[in-house]
Amino acid sequence: MTWRSTGLRWTDGRPVMGWQGGPPGHESTSRLVYGTRLAFTVGEERRCLGVWRAGKRTPCPTERTVPGRTGSAQCPECARLDRSFSVAADTHAADPRTYRVYLAWFGPGMVKVGITAEERGPARLLEQGAVTWAWLGRGPLMAARRTEELLRAALGVPDRIAYARKRAVRGHLPPAPERAREVAGLHARAAALSGWPESLERVACGITDHAAVFWPDGLPAPARVVTELVPGGSIAGGLVAAAGPDLHFADGLVVDTRLMAGWGLGVASADTVTDVPLAPVPPVLPGAEQDGLF
Repeated sequence: MTWRSTGLRWTDGRPVMGWQGGPPGHESTSRLVYGTRLAFTVGEERRCLGVWRAGKRTPCPTERTVPGRTGSAQCPECARLDRSFSVAADTHAADPRTYRVYLAWFGPGMVKVGITAEERGPARLLEQGAVTWAWLGRGPLMAARRTEELLRAALGVPDRIAYARKRAVRGHLPPAPERAREVAGLHARAAALSGWPESLERVACGITDHAAVFWPDGLPAPARVVTELVPGGSIAGGLVAAAGPDLHFADGLVVDTRLMAGWGLGVASADTVTDVPLAPVPPVLPGAEQDGLF
């Protein structure tokens, strides 16, 4: 039986690795512990993981192979089905749940506005690697969406920031009070705007900082990033941090766990990275609002 990685997940505010195997649709998780050695070797094929919805995965009926460099371990058919239930794609407007609008800070001048289901709490912020953040409002889905669009236009902030930009600045962030001031200033500007939907309840500014969750003992400057997993390759090192989907190792290596999803992984005996393509972590990229791997 092969257990395939489903990538990094944030559960109760802590990072865990997800695994698919056993009976159809069955999944398990393993806790990631900072300060321990993590070592794995890559199996022969990367296969589609199917569709994850409402806390349950529906396996891909054909288990098609997927490319090694893509961030989504889904075949085109499963990706289309997944998107048909996506709030982000505005294909599920009748969702009756309460939603929250938030400000998320990733680095100086690197702030976005977004929405998340209230029942998920801060999970979405952890998944995106938001270092500092604050709630702005809460209400029905479409009111939250209209508020998101209003604030994006008025504050001049995007709804997406590329992961390459996020990880490039993580090792050189200003102290927590400076981060909080930037978020609080934007929150005040947002609260002063007119045009908020009447059905959206304003939320007073309360700053949350995730640095102690992501890297409690500090973070070495990201130096190299894995660009693709290949059969037979291996990765090993001391795990010191996790932020969003990224694992950070003591030697500056960064592994985007979206690349791990869909691969069967085994225990590696190697002490370093072998036969896996690497690239330097680039300097902060100007522009590039669309999210992406590198």
